[in-house]
Amino acid sequence: MKKILVTGAAGFIGFHLCEKLLALGYEVVGLDNINDYYDVNLKYARLQELGIDREPASEFNQYVHSTKYGERFCFVRMHLEDRVELPKLFEKFDFESVVNLGAQAGVRYSIENPMAYVDSNVVGFVNILEACRHHKVMKLLYASSSSVYGNSVDVPFSTDQSVDNPISLYAATKKSNELMAYTYSHLFGIQTIGLRFFTVYGPWGRPDMAMFLFTDAILNNRPIQVFNNGDSLEILRISMTSSKGLY
Repeated sequence: MKKILVTGAAGFIGFHLCEKLLALGYEVVGLDNINDYYDVNLKYARLQELGIDREPASEFNQYVHSTKYGERFCFVRMHLEDRVELPKLFEKFDFESVVNLGAQAGVRYSIENPMAYVDSNVVGFVNILEACRHHKVMKLLYASSSSVYGNSVDVPFSTDQSVDNPISLYAATKKSNELMAYTYSHLFGIQTIGLRFFTVYGPWGRPDMAMFLFTDAILNNRPIQVFNNGDSLEILRISMTSSKGLY
């Protein structure tokens, strides 16, 4: 059976996707660099739920099989921008499709550490595209972001809207992903689908997301920190009202 590669497998969405694909009977290879943007203990705990022990998973470029799913799930710690090891990964496994969820996340952090976004989100994404091209992987699903809409007040947002004015480097890298994916789709026939995720939350979620920050503040009797003078919350309210229950 051909395998599916899921990058960002130790992340919130990637973890749940791996779990779902394995439950459906697929063979999955999970990849993550396990960076310390937020507490790595949470990332290792997610992997443990998938049967991947922390000690072997902490080594770079080592293939670790699951104690829960056996040969059907393999994890490797790797940087997307690694131009030596990533092609080796594609040579080792016969991937039918790739789901690229691995990226440097966070809008505000892109101001503090822009090169991390260039390395992972731009160089890393091109590396994925090139690996798909040279190893005949014709299906690529990837994470874009709702941040590409910038300061647009035309809500609810639509894929027909212009997204030519990103207001953060993070958003700019995600817009660049969409452009590069389109180019590779045009040139090499790779089917690419980008998902513009809004705030995604739930069990095992990221601790830096609004829902967790709000909940933590409420439980500890602290004021909720509101960004952008609350304007983003107003846009969200209008969007939810205009969408007639779709959100």
